[in-house]
Amino acid sequence: MGQATDIAIHALVDKIGRGDIKLPEMQRQYVWRKDRVRDLLDSLYRGYPSGTILTWESGSDAPTREFAIEQDDSTRRDFQLLLDGQQRLTSLSAILRGDPVSVRGRKNPIDILFNLDHPEEVGEVTDITDGVDDAEDFDAAGDSDAGQADLPYENAADASEDEIFKRFENMAFVVYHRRIAALPQWVSVTEVFKENDNRPFLNKAGVTSMDDPNYNKYSDRLNQLRNIKNYEYRVHTLDRDKSYEEVTEIFVRVNSLGTKLLSSDLAQAQITAKWQGSMQIFEEFEKECADLGFDLGLAVHIRNLVTFATKRSSFKSVGNLTKAKLEAAWKKSKEGMIFALNFLHSNVGIDSPAILASYSIAITLATYADSKRYNLTPQEEAELRYWALAANTKGRYSRGSSETVLDQDLAAIQRGQGIDELLRLLKAQVGRLTVEPDDLKGRNANSAYFKAMFMAFKKDNAKDWRGQLNISLKHSGARHKLQFHHIFPRAVLKKADMPLEKINDICNMAFIGGGTNRRISDKEPAMYLPEVVGRIGGEELEKQCIPTNPGLWKVEAYDEFLAERRKLVANKLNQFLGHDRTT
Repeated sequence: MGQATDIAIHALVDKIGRGDIKLPEMQRQYVWRKDRVRDLLDSLYRGYPSGTILTWESGSDAPTREFAIEQDDSTRRDFQLLLDGQQRLTSLSAILRGDPVSVRGRKNPIDILFNLDHPEEVGEVTDITDGVDDAEDFDAAGDSDAGQADLPYENAADASEDEIFKRFENMAFVVYHRRIAALPQWVSVTEVFKENDNRPFLNKAGVTSMDDPNYNKYSDRLNQLRNIKNYEYRVHTLDRDKSYEEVTEIFVRVNSLGTKLLSSDLAQAQITAKWQGSMQIFEEFEKECADLGFDLGLAVHIRNLVTFATKRSSFKSVGNLTKAKLEAAWKKSKEGMIFALNFLHSNVGIDSPAILASYSIAITLATYADSKRYNLTPQEEAELRYWALAANTKGRYSRGSSETVLDQDLAAIQRGQGIDELLRLLKAQVGRLTVEPDDLKGRNANSAYFKAMFMAFKKDNAKDWRGQLNISLKHSGARHKLQFHHIFPRAVLKKADMPLEKINDICNMAFIGGGTNRRISDKEPAMYLPEVVGRIGGEELEKQCIPTNPGLWKVEAYDEFLAERRKLVANKLNQFLGHDRTT
């Protein structure tokens, strides 16, 4: 069957660097966010178990794909294929070697900082660098709405900096942040692995003598951190005599048991086993869509392929598909997806996946256009556009099982029932297609209504309150890049003991540029909104449905403010949708 060997992390990293270990074509891309890498280091530092590794002694003829890190394999003929452990070993290779990882054509370093002065009992793992300058994460498209792209707005500008840094003090590892890196007790994990001498790090921390009470403590912690590279993974290796198809089945079963991979990743493995070389074809199309502004992730295109091949969204029947059927379905699914993305951009006004409540909307549009052979009447175009807006606003595929809901719509299209049936199914699911103020109550920035708010405000030409740039996801530069702003800043509401769900209510959110957001900081609206109105008038507030009654800008009137803004936002959304259609 195979053998099992204990191999240290540094030895595995060396093997990957030399090309002794490669990735089979069935593997997914590197998808870990930097905070996942931080958590892995934290676990290894504490001596927690970290799973096992699975490889296969293959011949040189097995189809492979590139690691997210560079390898030297110019003369390598024999190698092992890594079946389980790619995310961990890629991350650790990047950390130990200091090499960047390549994700969707972008190369980024994985910078993790270590706190020499962390408490003896580290009580917190998760950091809060998301949304703070220099705390970028890799995007990872998910297999369902749980992995849906969020609106890329930074949200830490109106947080209390003292509060953020106080929490950092209780942590051992954080994702790199320049202000944290400048503190004396924080050191780069990669630099520690590169340097065997503790003195540079001790000197940075102000420890210059062995008599310093922190000398032994910091030295021991640096040595403990370096010892991570000696952690031994149990590596299980499958025999060379197994076929690629048999190994694919093992890969699927192993990764199904621990739910380590998404169902799309397992389907991908089964597809590449039958259609070798297909991964490069899929990834080229994924890049083509990304160049159109829709970086959806490979999982969406795999699901679209399966939908065109089986008339259902489930991956369960992938194993029964032949190579010929996969190739034919792929050709049709590509054409359908290109139409869907063009339709979303040009007809619906959705020019970014961040505004899509679910990528499944694109699959439904692709299927419908294919059923009409891409020959729509003006009435069908108008109805399809309305359905897309209503489904996006109401979160059609974000409620319950997205596969079940998508299959309902696919079946209706296959029966030739048209968009009226799609609207009937949507209305049966959500009750009505109009938006009422109570629908917005308690919703946060992950809500489909939040994305619809952005679209409605954008259509009304809402602008940044200082630079007067129209709100857009396309702006670049820290000053102009779009952020969502807590109208009543979080720090202000926390002082008033407001519960978190009310603080992050979408009706406490506005869309402005980063420079404007930072300038406001944690001022309460009664202090900064009069200045905004005095400088540019109240019209820009009204475009974002912000009540212009100064009596509602006080903390004690926060509940009244939310109630009034919900009414204004609901009216705006109904106008945006065309409320005369939604009875």
